[in-house]
Order: sequence, then C-alpha cells, then structure tokens
Amino acid sequence: MDDSPTNAQATWEGASRRADWTRPWTTLRIADAPFDRWFVDGELNVSSNCLDRHLPVRSTRPAIHWEGEPGDRMTITYGELHTRVETLTRALRAAGLAQGDRVALHLAWLPETASIMLACARIGAIYSVIPTPLPVEALAERIRDFEPRFLFTQDGAWRRGSILPLKSRVDEALAAVPGVELTIVIRRTGQDVAWFEGDRWFHDLTTESRPGAQQEDSSPASLPAEHPLYVEALANRRGDPVSITHGSARLLLMSAMIHRSSAGQDGPTWIAGDAPWIAAQSSGILGPLFWGGETVLFEGALDTPDHGRAWDIVQRYGVESWLMSPSTARLLRDWTASTTRVPDVTSLRHVATIGERADKAVLRWFADDVGQGRIEVADGWGQVQLGGVVRFDRPVAPDGLPDPGLVIVDVDGASVGPATKGEVVLTSPWAGTVIGVHGAEAQQVIDEHWNRFPGRYATGDQATYDADGNIEFLGRLDEVVSVSGYLVSLTEIREALESHPYVHAADVFEVRHPAAPPSILAVVTLDRETSAVGPLETVTRGLLDDLRETLGGLARPRRILVLDRFGDELSRRQRREALAAIATASTQSGASDLLAWTQVVATAGVDWT
Repeated sequence: MDDSPTNAQATWEGASRRADWTRPWTTLRIADAPFDRWFVDGELNVSSNCLDRHLPVRSTRPAIHWEGEPGDRMTITYGELHTRVETLTRALRAAGLAQGDRVALHLAWLPETASIMLACARIGAIYSVIPTPLPVEALAERIRDFEPRFLFTQDGAWRRGSILPLKSRVDEALAAVPGVELTIVIRRTGQDVAWFEGDRWFHDLTTESRPGAQQEDSSPASLPAEHPLYVEALANRRGDPVSITHGSARLLLMSAMIHRSSAGQDGPTWIAGDAPWIAAQSSGILGPLFWGGETVLFEGALDTPDHGRAWDIVQRYGVESWLMSPSTARLLRDWTASTTRVPDVTSLRHVATIGERADKAVLRWFADDVGQGRIEVADGWGQVQLGGVVRFDRPVAPDGLPDPGLVIVDVDGASVGPATKGEVVLTSPWAGTVIGVHGAEAQQVIDEHWNRFPGRYATGDQATYDADGNIEFLGRLDEVVSVSGYLVSLTEIREALESHPYVHAADVFEVRHPAAPPSILAVVTLDRETSAVGPLETVTRGLLDDLRETLGGLARPRRILVLDRFGDELSRRQRREALAAIATASTQSGASDLLAWTQVVATAGVDWT
C-alpha cells in the first residue's frame, strides 16, 4: 500500500489518541508486508481501556445489561464489572495462567463470558471463542488447532427452551485432544455433569481469589500494541483449519471506531449475535466499553419464548443503536408481519446490518414501518481479516472510520467503469488488519488477499458502481458464504459430500430468497450401488446428518436435490440458477427430490431477468 501520508492514517492517529497508553507509540506505521506494523513501540492494555479509566466518573453507571433466555436478568455497573474482572484475573494468575497463554471459551453470552474476555486481555492471555452448537468432532478440531492451556465451558446452555450439553461435549472432545490443563465450568442450567481431573467450577475458582484469600496481582499488564488478543477460525481450506490473529491495539481501536460510526458514543447498544462472531465482541464489548457506554448481551434465541422477544429487549433496556445481520433483520420483519403486535421501540435511533449482503427492503422497513421516520438505517461492509466493519454507507459519525480507499478492479487489477462487475480492493493502509494467519493453508489465504494485487488488499467480494457512483456489493467471488455471521466453506461441504460412499458427484451453492434468509443447497448424483441402501429419503437424511457431525450444524444444507446426472449443456451459472428455481418452487425443507437432468435444462430456458 502507498506509504505516503493519507487522510486514513490521520484518522488512525486521531483514534489512537483517544486510548490510554502505558507507553506512547513512536511511529504510526511501518510498511512490512503483508500486515505492516502499527503503533510501533506503543504499549497499552485493552481491559484497562475498557474499565479502569472510566471508574472515577462511571463506577456506578451501567456497563452491561444481560438477559438470559429463561428470562433472568442482570445489570452490571462499571465498578462491579471491574471487580469481577480483577477477581478472575487473580484467580487465573493463581492457577498459573500467564501472558501469551491460550484460553478457549466454549460459552454462550453470559456475564462471565465478558469477564473472561476482559480478564484474558488484562493478563495478556490469548483467547478464542468456539461456537456452542458445534458437534464433538468439530469441537475437537477447534481445540486441537488452537491448543489452549485453559478452557471455559458451561454445564449446559439454553437454546430455544432446550439445553445443549456443553460439558459432556467438551469431555468427549478432550478425550481425543490432549493438552488442556484446566477445564473451568460455569454452572448455568444446574444439570448433572461428569467430573474429571483438571475440572474446576468457575464459582470455586473465583471464590478462592476473593478478599481474605492469598492475593495474586490483578493489575493490567502493559502489553505491546501488536500483542495477540484474539484468534478467530476461518472456513477450512482443503480440509485444514486456518485461523487469524487480531492484535490488541488494532482490534481495540477498530472496535472503538466501528462503535462511533454505527452508534455514536452514548445510549445502550445491542448487537444481536452470538459470542464467536467478531462483530458481537467488537460492538458488544470492546466498542461500547471503550467509550464508557452501555451494552446489551442476550443469551438465547430471538424467537424464544415468542417472536416478540427481541422487541421486548429493545424496549426494556431503552436500546438506541441496534446491529444485526441482514438474515436476522429479515426474520424480525417476517415475524412481526405474521402477528398483530406492533413493536413499541421509541428509544431506537439507529439500526445497522452487517455481516452479509445488504437487504435494502428490510432497511426501508425499519426506517419507515418501525421507525416512522425516526430511525436512521445503515449497512456496513467489512471482513474479519480487516478487523470487522470498515465502512457504513450512512454512518452516524462520518469521521468515525477512516476511508479504506475502496475501488473496483478487473482480474488484472485495473479500475472498472460504471455498471461493470469487478472485485473490491482496499487501497489505503488499514490498521485493523490481522497480525497473522496460521494453518497449513495460511499462505493460500495470504496470496488470495495480500499478494494478488501488490500494494492492495483483495477482498474477494464482487461489486459494481451504481448510477450515483456508489459501490454496490454483489456477494463473494469465492465459495465462502456467511451463515448467521459465521463463515461457511461451500467447497468443504462439496468435498465432504463427494468423499461419501453414496455420492458420485456434488455441487453446493447459496440460494437467495425474497422473504427469507439465504440458504445452502446441495445437489448430488448418487453412486450406482446406493439404491441398495434404502429409500431415497433415508439416503439424503443420512448425508445431512453426516455433514452435521463432520462440519457442524451451520454447514448443513437446507435441502439436498438428487439428479440422475450432471450434463454439459449448461454453464455452471445456468445450472445453479435452474436448480435454485426448482428448489424454491417447493416449501419442503431437508428432504430430497429426485430430478431428471432434462428438467433442469428445461427450467434453464426461463427468462431470468
């Protein structure tokens, strides 16, 4: 990227001045491909910037409003959250956790989840959040790849009125993955769990470090700006896990600027997303707390006990800024349309969607139908490799985020004109960029994003310029899609299907629906011997179950279609459009249909414009 001074760099410098540094940085940026070095020689602590510096004036003010799925609630002030984090810091240090150690969080959004993240940041431990719905095999793979010393989990987690057996899944996973020294269990549901050497109850661990016990130091460590804070798993590449590492100062300042751009600085903020989503951590913890604001954390599903739960939360805590994925926004619209209940959300001022391709119709619904002109709406675009959202089309504070210098280029890197599709690239230096990529296929990821167009970051996102010259994002160029805020590799699903003994060939792609979230569609041709296995529905449901066990529930296609053959009369685009039309013509989900290739060819003759 261009080494000359830019407005973007000036914005990064201004943002850095809002943080408390234990040692000021001397040089803003040193070019060092592929990730550069930022805030050189500087030291700070993320936990201190989110808590300690606010205590003189905000000790008794709310920091977190938490609500559990069963309806239990808790408001935690800055003073109380600081005490919780200090107590846990002492306990973890007493248990041997040190700077640079790794901690895995297999947790839903609990008050303890926020405390653990901030305690890790206080110590200088590196944490990663593992999704709670993962099956045992996928959970074991995440643990094996991350190699944590300590692991936090729950006895069970609430999800739509049922209990996910988190502790038992962890027990099974750890039986296959050695190396975790301490498993710390939060009692959430009260169910009985098996107990093994190395297991500790969270409440026992923290009780031992309270006043009266021998005290460990709870002060925040002074850490280099580039010290690793958080490790996030990307979609697998060629069957191998790939992860990225976010640096402390980079992620903290990115979160602060995202919050300023999407919500301003005051008023309760809520991001409707689970803890593993980096946007949920950025806009749910780091961003609001950096500015001394209030944030809302919700444990469960938005449709439990009914479709009005989300609106109840907004009203109960006076939420002013609400962030969510477009898929969540569509669900809220559809749920509301199916009832006579009109949400009373007079507190709501800002709504932004992030994480997927924008749905302009849903944003208009929030602005016009829900807000009656009071609500400002925006769509945010970004990537996890860049630290989250890098631009909002209608930001609350126009100077909140630096200008990323987005342009659209062709395959050779040349800028394209209006109404021409191309790939979006960043041309401005970006401090939110990760500090490392790890895994057997890490170089592939680096080549894809940082080396294809020297001096620029290639996003892999397709876009075009609209009539006003604004960038309109069209989706991914590669075979990775976002499902509920998590990256899912369509290539991984296809390869898993093709490796199954029942399957001869497969195709997997995303299908978009006018009034529902996007879904994953799988199309297969079966091996000649598969007919002996049983009815077609038994075969396809077995395939779906195997995918869930191997890759997790998010990678489970909504539908499997079975073809008699894949012909060569159609292009891949034509074939997929025809199959998507056939699939969406039926409301059946999960089960399979047996199709003739001639039917696909006939459907492809439809005028798609």
